[in-house]
Amino acid sequence: MTTALVAKTGIVADTLTVFSRELRPVLRNPFSVIFTMVQPLFFLALFAPLLPGDSSLQWFVPGIVVMSCLFGTSMTGSNLLYEMQTGSHERMLVSPLRRPALIMGRALKEIVPMLAQTVLLVLVTMPFGFTLNVGGAAIGLVILAIFCVGLGALSYTLALASKDQEWMFWGVQQTLLFPLLLLAGMMLPIDNGPQWLQTMAKFNPLTYVVDAERLLFNGTIASGTVLAGLAAAVVVAALGLFVGTRAMRKA
Repeated sequence: MTTALVAKTGIVADTLTVFSRELRPVLRNPFSVIFTMVQPLFFLALFAPLLPGDSSLQWFVPGIVVMSCLFGTSMTGSNLLYEMQTGSHERMLVSPLRRPALIMGRALKEIVPMLAQTVLLVLVTMPFGFTLNVGGAAIGLVILAIFCVGLGALSYTLALASKDQEWMFWGVQQTLLFPLLLLAGMMLPIDNGPQWLQTMAKFNPLTYVVDAERLLFNGTIASGTVLAGLAAAVVVAALGLFVGTRAMRKA
């Protein structure tokens, strides 16, 4: 077995170890998954009735699914902040685990809450008339999983940069969260908005992910919009893992 193969096997094993470690608290306390859905469900109840037509849920629910992912993964770095404050993160740093695995395992964990939240949101909205295309939704969840990994890695990177300055983490997170949310057109369409708003939305990767999810959840698979959403998710994931791995190596 070559040295390169041993290294690759080791990084995979370390990543899975970190993944299982991070997943255990979520499984022990599933209420945390439900809690992050409260605000998206509130927006659903508040804004969905304002949309015209009988198919407003078909437009709104996929955006709420992405919103739930956005809220959960953008806040997940606070867990790392707590570990740094209590000293448990330092113990992980001196363990035999490879530094890149510490960020990749954490980021991959974000997929599980996202899947659980999506199932719950769909189950809640189906009695009110929402219909799901299973095949398209499955592809949409793959794209969203890739996006969640990248966003989670960026949240952990922000936590590593903030260190003991917890106010900095929450300040940056809140400053970026709502502009990204509003510019993606999750709650209300921006097609009829001012030109400057539409232009800014084009520079928001979340816009392409949301548009792709809306098409996929409604059964449209072969579309350039879907490819654009996949590309945006891959770019966010690659960027998040790159900067997250560098930050963890320097920690």
